[in-house]
Amino acid sequence: MAPQLSIGEFSRMTHLSVKALRHYHDLGVLEPAAIDPFTGYRSYDADQVVPAQVIRRLRDLGMPLDSIRSVLAAPDLEARNDEIAAHLAQMERQLEQTQAVVAGLRALLAGPASPQAIAYRAIPAVTALAIAQVVEATDLMPWGSGAFAALSAALTAPGLPAAGPFGALFPGDFFELERGEITVFAPVRPQAGWTSPAGQVRPGQVRLVTIPAIEAAIAVHEGPLADIDRTYGALGTAVAERAIGVDGPIREYFLVGFAETDDESKQRTEVCWPVFLTGAGNGPVNQARG
Repeated sequence: MAPQLSIGEFSRMTHLSVKALRHYHDLGVLEPAAIDPFTGYRSYDADQVVPAQVIRRLRDLGMPLDSIRSVLAAPDLEARNDEIAAHLAQMERQLEQTQAVVAGLRALLAGPASPQAIAYRAIPAVTALAIAQVVEATDLMPWGSGAFAALSAALTAPGLPAAGPFGALFPGDFFELERGEITVFAPVRPQAGWTSPAGQVRPGQVRLVTIPAIEAAIAVHEGPLADIDRTYGALGTAVAERAIGVDGPIREYFLVGFAETDDESKQRTEVCWPVFLTGAGNGPVNQARG
């Protein structure tokens, strides 16, 4: 029979504080072997030391307690390893994002960037498969990944060939409120005989829409999305200096995105800022893709 340990002894053996042990007990992550019904003192078995040490290491890796509970409750070694591997993959993605932010900060501190090339074009209306939903800024990346996956699946339907790169519409107040209706879309050219699915379309479902035509100031952002604000800043400054900005969503086209490469340094995103050009004396307006 394993010896009983007081919470203090168990704390010293595992390097988990008494406060942490009480918290893990409350959440059902690591329950004591016994609780004195009169004093409420917690006691632990010596064979709980190793699980406690596992918990401490997983917490050092930043694993949420819900995931740790799943690891400890895993029915076999394979299931446990799958849970840990999923967390490590998430950590790797977070590390990549941190490295991109650090690189962007260093570039900002190094001094003014090279002037951003900006074009002014009319972008014609296009038919597209689209998904629109109100999204919180903190949920944008995971929501976008799922939405683009749904669009990719919808593009496999017969008679519905793709007609351009994926895009997204961001209402102006999304950046102010950190919340708003985002529309992601994939331009298509429906063929004869293709019919749209019947029935009412709910938020978050794929539907066939027309992405309206706009006149836009356009710049191509090269590299990770973590520092796309630099391109937004250069583009917005150019628009403000000419006083040609108009209300409407900012549009992004993912010329080279995650679907094409995992190397963020090779990604290219076209940012389109809505403007008024016709008759404004801003020179020729070039036609964009149709």
